[in-house]
Amino acid sequence: MQSPRAAELAERLSAVHRRIDRAVSDAGRADRPELIVVTKYFPADDVRILAGLGVTTMGESRDQEAAAKALELEELGLRWHFIGQLQTNKARSVARYAEAVHSVDRASLVRALGKAVATERAGSDHEPARDLSCFIQVDLATADGGAANISGHQRGGAAPADVVALGRLIDGTDGLALAGVMAVAPLGSDPAEAFGRLAHISTALQAEFPAASGISAGMSGDLEAAVAAGATHLRIGSQVLGDRPPLR
Repeated sequence: MQSPRAAELAERLSAVHRRIDRAVSDAGRADRPELIVVTKYFPADDVRILAGLGVTTMGESRDQEAAAKALELEELGLRWHFIGQLQTNKARSVARYAEAVHSVDRASLVRALGKAVATERAGSDHEPARDLSCFIQVDLATADGGAANISGHQRGGAAPADVVALGRLIDGTDGLALAGVMAVAPLGSDPAEAFGRLAHISTALQAEFPAASGISAGMSGDLEAAVAAGATHLRIGSQVLGDRPPLR
């Protein structure tokens, strides 16, 4: 018999899939974005339930929490995507369990991740089969000229004018693979307009790196706008898992 929490998560997950299906249909798309369920602050037991419901890709934004969950749930073969702001001193830890980082926004982090992957490979009996996928986080609240952050928010991200140069650095770093771009719609902005700009930035990046076609955009409140703008990865947390549990 299904537990109350399992039943709740199954219902919530089904609702999200229906939203995505409608958004894909409304956008006239033939492809379906990948769903990343953001499990930060939620217990490993919830992740186990989600895995049983067919979710294979989980998103985390705190390294200490993510590393512990990845180790505890190793036998499930889950794919872990790191989506939060990342300090360079956490790069090696993240490289141990994550297959993708969605918040690469500066040269120092690129270098730290490249060094981390190289160190992990040097200390391993077998070389990992895949490079670490890197999405460039773009600050959509930065003026197009690439200078000042006009919103004052602390979400991070590279200026649009710096994206291609950062892409070159990632592409030229052993152990890293340039996956595409990522962004959060600025607070108070029109998500459709914001993600439309992200799509243009993605096109500019792909002009030099055709394989970097990933667009990580869209959360619980704006996934429809993200799908319409061509998002390939959706980061959904609260609509699947509910309100964040009290922090301990």
